[in-house]
Amino acid sequence: MHLLSPRRWRAVAAGAAALALVLTGCSSEESFSYTPPEQVDQALPEETAAQLQAAVEHAMANTGATGAIAAVWVPWSGTWVSGLGTQSVEDQTAVTTDMSFRVADVTRLMTCDVLYALADDGVVELDDPVTEHASGVAQMDGVTLLDLCNGTSGAGSSEASVKSAWLNTPERVWAPLELASFGLGKTPAEPGTTYHDSDAGYLLLGLALERASGMSASDLIDRYISNPLDLENTSLPGPSAAEPGDDPLNGNYLKRTEGGYDCTAPVDITKLSSSTGFTDSGAVSTIQDLGRFVQASARQALREEGAEPDQFGAPLPRSATSASWYQATGGAYQVGPLIGQHGWTPGYVTGAYSDPETGFTVAVVLNNSTAGSGVAAYLAWELAAIASKAPAADGQTAPEFGLPFTAEQYHEKISALSICATPPAAE
Repeated sequence: MHLLSPRRWRAVAAGAAALALVLTGCSSEESFSYTPPEQVDQALPEETAAQLQAAVEHAMANTGATGAIAAVWVPWSGTWVSGLGTQSVEDQTAVTTDMSFRVADVTRLMTCDVLYALADDGVVELDDPVTEHASGVAQMDGVTLLDLCNGTSGAGSSEASVKSAWLNTPERVWAPLELASFGLGKTPAEPGTTYHDSDAGYLLLGLALERASGMSASDLIDRYISNPLDLENTSLPGPSAAEPGDDPLNGNYLKRTEGGYDCTAPVDITKLSSSTGFTDSGAVSTIQDLGRFVQASARQALREEGAEPDQFGAPLPRSATSASWYQATGGAYQVGPLIGQHGWTPGYVTGAYSDPETGFTVAVVLNNSTAGSGVAAYLAWELAAIASKAPAADGQTAPEFGLPFTAEQYHEKISALSICATPPAAE
């Protein structure tokens, strides 16, 4: 299936854009088209598809997930889009590829894309101080909006402090600054020097963009992400607890027991307030929309051609111990040639990556969040490594494209983090 071309709404002048956004929330229409790389309109070879399915089933078995949705687009070879498993141990409804889910930290990339769009339109400057747009954050003195996007603000993470509250009171509505404060209150790193995984930073960025534009974060994502790319099933929902769409993939987690987890009794957490993630991890989507978004975002197709600065032009090491090919900037991770994001939110782990040169794209979600964000990365990368070996279709030529890791490496890493010895089964 092809990732189709979008149309985009944009402001025609920076000053007019700022005024219109603040006063009316409207901007003028300018034609903008995204032309993705040509995609061979056929299924990937059976052998490749079988390997991809086996990889997803292996991850499901090791993480307690009863269901998954995965997709791979290899422009020179074909596509594979599949729903696997069931909604839960008790609900044996088959998972389908059009079910919606929470995209977890892929939301960060959407939020940074909005930042760059507002900067391109003159509504904000990338180097605006955070304190210019968000009050009550004195510890952010000297930190810019770009620092929040790049993960170089020095802020800590709120996750460890609030995770149990998310799971035990999923209907609770959090104020963005309240939620961010748990991370902002931690001893900060020196800003502007190193990448630090900070959910608090992306929560604060969303709040700052709301105040700068006079629009809600939901409306900003609609205007600058969903509408221009025709993503009908992608949004940042309102804060009231709800399922992630009319036909959702059920989200689950496992309760800890003596000696581990009870993988036969996942707890349903499909209904959740998006405020637990807001502009860090609160968006919802479908697998087709997710693939379409990450492909366009990796290519910076939502910006005018040649726009500066390059959103992904100055990556930093993911950590002091990470491989040299694993870097971060612009709300994304760079994994060799791939650009994307991965993470967890209550009920789901999600990963999506794309190569901006070829359009090669992978996207995957598992419906159990207990194993955490690592499995989302490892599975996305394993699928990418498998699919990268797919042979060129008749009449096509495979480009010079390779990854700095193997499928076997990440298959083994998923096995090593296993929290379930065998797949959960219905009684």
